[in-house]
Amino acid sequence: MNAVAAKSSGAMLRLEDVSAGYAGFQALFNVSLEIRPGESIAVIGPNGAGKTTLLRTISKLIGVTSGDILMEGRSLKDVPAHEVIALGIAQVPEGRRLFARLSVEENLKMGAFLPAARPRHSERLKFVYSLFPRLQERSAQIAGTLSGGEQQMCAIGRALMSGPKLLLLDEPSAGLAPVVVQSIFDLVRRICAEGYTVLIVEQNIRQVLKVVDRAYLLETGRIKSSGASAELLASDEIRRAYLGI
Repeated sequence: MNAVAAKSSGAMLRLEDVSAGYAGFQALFNVSLEIRPGESIAVIGPNGAGKTTLLRTISKLIGVTSGDILMEGRSLKDVPAHEVIALGIAQVPEGRRLFARLSVEENLKMGAFLPAARPRHSERLKFVYSLFPRLQERSAQIAGTLSGGEQQMCAIGRALMSGPKLLLLDEPSAGLAPVVVQSIFDLVRRICAEGYTVLIVEQNIRQVLKVVDRAYLLETGRIKSSGASAELLASDEIRRAYLGI
């Protein structure tokens, strides 16, 4: 199951001078970035830089105060939040937000609630179980009793059930043990290898830059630099500021 056969030169998602905030606080200032089909992109930066706000703005959970967001050339300005997933954007939120009292398989089924996704439910479930065999082993287990790493797998699997064009991952390694963090990044690498277009927000800069194609550095709500992940990983500025080297 390959969502995108090859990386395309045209942008799937484009942010044009986006500013946004909430409760009178401005969190993003004239942010511009783009993601091409088949790319894996990271937004890195310190805690409080506006990374989660950026994803919530793309998902329309937070309104844009200026600028525009375009998905496949269509402005999202007048698209309500509940219609964003129908455009092919699925978000795995920070903290996972599973339905704790439902089983693993029931949680996955919730990811395929869109009418367009229902006919391919069985096919997508099979694909998710192929990515996450542990979820198949625990398909009848109550989601709230899973380990942190298993819950993250379930949250990612639920998002994939909608057959998204663009997968948004918000701090997938947060709160997980180091040995589990490595396995989560290995899974992210597999998802990217399947051809999915992925935008990942992450504080674990060393690990995420080994997985993605390109990255943007966000500091105090502004894009400070961007480039190929290997270039940023080798950058003296990033090595000093974020990697302790």
